[in-house]
Amino acid sequence: MLKSGEKLSIDGIVVEPGSRITIDLPVGRLYTHAPMTMPVHVINGRKPGPRLFVSAAIHGDEINGVEIIRRLLKMPILKRLRGALITVPIVNVHGFIHHSRYLPDRRDLNRSFPGSEKGSLAARLAHLFMREIVCNSTHGIDLHTGASNRDNLPQIRANMDDEETARLAYTFGAPVILSSSLRDGSLREAAAEQGIPMLLYEAGEALRFDEVSIRAGVRGILNVLRSLDMLAPSHKKTRLSRTSVVAQSSSWIRAPDSGILRPMVSLGAQVDKGSLLGIVSDPFGERETEISATFKGIIIGRTNLPLVNEGDALFHIARFHGLEKAAERVEEFNEEHLPESDEEPSSEGPIV
Repeated sequence: MLKSGEKLSIDGIVVEPGSRITIDLPVGRLYTHAPMTMPVHVINGRKPGPRLFVSAAIHGDEINGVEIIRRLLKMPILKRLRGALITVPIVNVHGFIHHSRYLPDRRDLNRSFPGSEKGSLAARLAHLFMREIVCNSTHGIDLHTGASNRDNLPQIRANMDDEETARLAYTFGAPVILSSSLRDGSLREAAAEQGIPMLLYEAGEALRFDEVSIRAGVRGILNVLRSLDMLAPSHKKTRLSRTSVVAQSSSWIRAPDSGILRPMVSLGAQVDKGSLLGIVSDPFGERETEISATFKGIIIGRTNLPLVNEGDALFHIARFHGLEKAAERVEEFNEEHLPESDEEPSSEGPIV
């Protein structure tokens, strides 16, 4: 098992114990001849311990994670870090520049792992990330949001069949955990094949900052760092009632007709079978179609775009064995992440 407290080398650049450095990983050139790099910031602790990578913007328009990493790196507590923290705030630099989920060749980077040194642009980026970041790590956290015009309740997606991954998923502290299978070509699948436990944090909407999602992300990563003994334990004790709840399953309710959507439920709402979720109508209101929940659960994702086509995904509902407990956890979660409830004091005001 890799441990820090010793020299760490990324792209041939050595990060000595007790130091922190920003490294620009070369990812080729633009057609203007300007060089393109993937920024990496490494903190290598004086004492040995695990190596955790935290990445964001694998989908270039998912920017909440960029802010999460920025805030994380400003935490004074990281001066006492054991092991190493490897952060990559913008993996898909091309997509980030163009406000796009994809790379210029329209490939999805998170379906291109483990990649290839001589493949497509996506394959080459994936290969570089695996070689320099994942293979230098013992654990990982990848930060995501919902797609464009789609909002996600903060949630962890993880392979709950793996004991260490499940432990870290509960530790993170998101209100909901989805036991999610590994998708072909995903970073989670590639990391698992290397024996690296990894969490995927989903929260918020593409191209938008969401304060609650950002605060929860920072606190969740700190929780994981403490769980790995990379940071000293917190003085605050987490109540048993605040344990994340694992969803049995989840599915999307889709638009039965095209038109203009008037949603009736918010993110995190508890719904019963038959509950009215929204109404789709034409611009005159002459033809209206009600959308109802087909089972009881909690809204963990929804569209924010009122203009819908037949078959569009509108409301993502998760099923739970203990629905009341899950609803309580969502309510507690929102209270926990108000600005005045910060466990780690910050001089910065919240984004509004």
